[in-house]
Amino acid sequence: MSLTDPVADLLSRIRNAVRAHHVKVDVPSSKLKLEIVKILENEGYVGGYKLNDENGRLTLKVQLKYGPNDQPVISNLRRVSQPGCRVYVGRHQIRPVLGGLGISIVSTPRGVMTGRDARKLGVGGELLCEVW
Repeated sequence: MSLTDPVADLLSRIRNAVRAHHVKVDVPSSKLKLEIVKILENEGYVGGYKLNDENGRLTLKVQLKYGPNDQPVISNLRRVSQPGCRVYVGRHQIRPVLGGLGISIVSTPRGVMTGRDARKLGVGGELLCEVW
């Protein structure tokens, strides 16, 4: 099965699992998806992740996080750059998400990082998604 947009698939699976109050979600793995999940873990949006090898296929098991009163930590995820319409931003065009309450994830020449880190390093790139 080939997906035209694996990042959108990752975000949709996480979004759907959070709305259904699942504890974890399984996602087919790739290097880019792994980097995005690492950022989500570092920023406190997911509890953790594990890389599993099932019948020769790598899958990511992502632990979802919920706060007090069973409120999900992730309220929404939005894919910005898509295969049909790529969105590139310079270092000065990277804006805070939701007044600084959310994060943007940018694929730069120095690797995948948050928009905040890209601004600090003075690099731009492809604006992959926003999480809040």
